Amino acid sequence: MNDYTEYSTTLGQDTKAANHPKDAVLDAVPNPQSDTDAVVRFTCPEFTSICPVTGQPDFGHLVVDYVPDQSLVESKSLKLFLQSFRNHGAFHEDCTIYVGKRIVEATKPKWLRIGGYWYPRGGIPIDIFWQTGAPPKDLWLPDQGVAPYRGRG
Repeated sequence: MNDYTEYSTTLGQDTKAANHPKDAVLDAVPNPQSDTDAVVRFTCPEFTSICPVTGQPDFGHLVVDYVPDQSLVESKSLKLFLQSFRNHGAFHEDCTIYVGKRIVEATKPKWLRIGGYWYPRGGIPIDIFWQTGAPPKDLWLPDQGVAPYRGRG
């Protein structure tokens, strides 16, 4: 069994979330199955950030699908990275795309898509979708599983 703590700033450590997403460390660990294309999914149904105009909390459901190459996202660092948005003021579009771009920067995957399904404020849900390009050929790609807004929950 591998000891991945040498690649991680958070595994086996007492760590706290950064105060700002730009200060958060997003770790990558070696992918032991780099010769096989597979979709890895992270779901964060309780993502929170702050509206940069009103200061009110915003709640979203993020779904990240990616096809790793040589590196995987280390999930504890991802959790702490996502928590760093809790006191961060940014619009839904910025938060969603920034999360996707940071994962790409950290892991250099073969492909990534992110769906940000934001709960309504002012009666309007906002959904944001971003991907790095076309998925690998013959990849089984499941639906993200978040229904169009009808009172999510």
